[in-house]
Amino acid sequence: MTTTPRPARRTRRKPLDEAKVDAVLALVLELDGRAPAAPRPGRLEALLRELAERRPRKDPDEIEDMVWAHWISHRDRRACTDMAVALEAMGAGAFDLARPLLDALVRRRPDWAEAWHKRGILAFIQKRDADALGDIERTLLLEPRHFGAVSSFGQICLRHGRLTEARAAFQVALAINPHLEGLAEAVAELGQMRRAQWH
Repeated sequence: MTTTPRPARRTRRKPLDEAKVDAVLALVLELDGRAPAAPRPGRLEALLRELAERRPRKDPDEIEDMVWAHWISHRDRRACTDMAVALEAMGAGAFDLARPLLDALVRRRPDWAEAWHKRGILAFIQKRDADALGDIERTLLLEPRHFGAVSSFGQICLRHGRLTEARAAFQVALAINPHLEGLAEAVAELGQMRRAQWH
């Protein structure tokens, strides 16, 4: 869910759990794009540092692809196979096939942030936003700088007309990865919408 978000009109949806929104927002704002106090060593850490630069030496799309490749990989080959099948099913619109695969993945590999994230994306697509929020929370607890999950949280807030929270999430996602297509424009547009509401 890193495509260009567009502010939408408020629609009649099941209201979000305020406590859950606040819990996820706290995780998002806690990091605010900064490196953790005790950075984890390794390739991912270096990639995220480089990605956060406005003008990295490498192509930012290439760096982002490497970050996603790191997140989607797992030492458990069966888990990787199940993830690939789930993603293929999602791409084909076979959500009834993808959902049990992702449910099984988070049960079997609860420490895999990307399994939670992908299940959250599926929930978002199916407009099960309460479920998506829970999966985003788990993703961010495991991988605080998951800009995809932060952006997903912003998208959910946007869908429910929570413009302040959406804008904050998109700003944090941009602090982690300033190369996310369309987010800067969305932040500016949301700012204009907020100012219009005040007048």
